Amino acid sequence: MTSIVIPAHNEGKVIAKSLANLQRDADELDIIVVPNGCSDDTAHVARAARVKVVEITTPSKAAALNAGDSIAEGFPRVYLDADITLPPGGLKRMVSVFGRPDSPLAAVPARQLDLDGRPLAVRAYFAINSRLPAIQSGLLGRGMIMLSAEGRSRFAEFPLMMADDLFLDSLFSDTEKRTVESVVVTVATPRRTRDLVRRLTRVRRGNAALRTAGREGLLSADVRPASRLSWLRDVAAPHPWLIPAALVYLSLTTWAALWAKATPHSQEWGKDESSRGGSDLSDTRADGS
Repeated sequence: MTSIVIPAHNEGKVIAKSLANLQRDADELDIIVVPNGCSDDTAHVARAARVKVVEITTPSKAAALNAGDSIAEGFPRVYLDADITLPPGGLKRMVSVFGRPDSPLAAVPARQLDLDGRPLAVRAYFAINSRLPAIQSGLLGRGMIMLSAEGRSRFAEFPLMMADDLFLDSLFSDTEKRTVESVVVTVATPRRTRDLVRRLTRVRRGNAALRTAGREGLLSADVRPASRLSWLRDVAAPHPWLIPAALVYLSLTTWAALWAKATPHSQEWGKDESSRGGSDLSDTRADGS
């Protein structure tokens, strides 16, 4: 039986669709939704879908992942963002890569970016980001990560900081990870440049905290080091026509890095619903840096 852990902070508007798609895809699923610090009807919507619900008061994705993980029963184990909707048959195709002699320890779906109506700066940023090796071959930025039982045994708990993608990605070698190209999820992008900068600031802050914890021996894994020049070495230099986009990427990531250093650390979700058409969407996905 596959277990699916869904951390959810004020996701009442989107989680019903995600749950319905999962339940249509398979009969026997162990789905755990963890509303954390919610002020909306997320818990009510999840209970109406007849899944396990574990509410916690702290608005923390890592704490929610740990709470759901503690009662999950099956493998493979899926960690799924509440706004990610799998295509029909997607879950079964993801599960099918496990249980073979050449099975990975961790798998993610392929992704497509929703860039419709986004400003030029946002489109330029993702023109570079989507081509980074860390994004293309890692576990980052999909909103879904699936682990085998052996893969899950690599760690005890999620560290209480906003860098869960980077943490899991650092646990596995390239040969232990796989992207299931036949399953494609749509990942929303910020509708405004300022929301993108806010997202990047949260990501940079979380990644820096995780790497500091790794250097201090507080984690069970060596965190993948930052590759600050990957945008130049691996993307812009081989593809000169992307240099204008690369300059925008550099400007946005530099600005975010400065803000990350100037603002306090936080373990709470940052809300940025612009990528859902509202005013601001929670997102802690790593940016490949």
